[in-house]
Amino acid sequence: MKVGFVGAGKVGFSLGKMFELAGKSVTGYYSRSPHSAEEAADFTHSKFYSDINELINESDTIFLTVPDDAIEGVWDEIRTYDITDKLICHCSGSLSSEVFSDIEKTGSYGFSIHPLLAISDRYQSYRYLPQALFTIEGNNRKTDDICAFMKECGINIELIDKNVKTRYHAAAVMCSNLVVALIDSAQDELRACGFRDENLGRAVEPLISGNIKNVFASGTVNALTGPVERNDLGTVAKHLDILEGTDRDIYKILSNKLISIAKIKHDDCDYSGMEKLLED
Repeated sequence: MKVGFVGAGKVGFSLGKMFELAGKSVTGYYSRSPHSAEEAADFTHSKFYSDINELINESDTIFLTVPDDAIEGVWDEIRTYDITDKLICHCSGSLSSEVFSDIEKTGSYGFSIHPLLAISDRYQSYRYLPQALFTIEGNNRKTDDICAFMKECGINIELIDKNVKTRYHAAAVMCSNLVVALIDSAQDELRACGFRDENLGRAVEPLISGNIKNVFASGTVNALTGPVERNDLGTVAKHLDILEGTDRDIYKILSNKLISIAKIKHDDCDYSGMEKLLED
């Protein structure tokens, strides 16, 4: 499989390097920013293309590693060329393969291939890609081919349906972006306690990293601790009295979720008082 890239940002750099290191054939890069395409080609020991049609002709799989709002426009351009039997892939978490409108008329096959990883650095993120789970959704006729290719690169995959992409992406946001907001809220409260900024990270990192390790070692139910799990109404009431605004809303919403977990862990415990407290 010869893989070419339209778009030379962080995702294009990272995927291309991962494929190269796995011994796959990376044909090269085309981008509206020729300098970025040249850099990506140099980084992956591949070819810089100034002509998108040349890249298409020399590749049998084409990744559109462009921003989400640019995918449809790039597709409208490349569909005007001969892309018969080619695999056309994008890496958006929120968009499905249906963004490739009328792809069946071109004789090519569309896929969305998304790594569950925050790709933040074009020169370093490829190191972490093999640790990430990739979700794949697209044309059933070529699914086995693209899955085999990814597995040969050492990638763990999960097949999903195009109709769940929005829900899937929301879940990814919950465990990535929204965690940033949760940590920021906790640090705001620590500032209100008089913590110096330089100690905020030192304060929360051991709590977060230790908790995360427990969650993935034993599951969310067994890892759950704290006042909600203990059904400690007095402590939770004090927290609600002192917290304000968005931080209070976050505390209440997530504590309600914790109740559902706690009920599984302690199916003989009556959490109705805690539920009422959080409703008030």
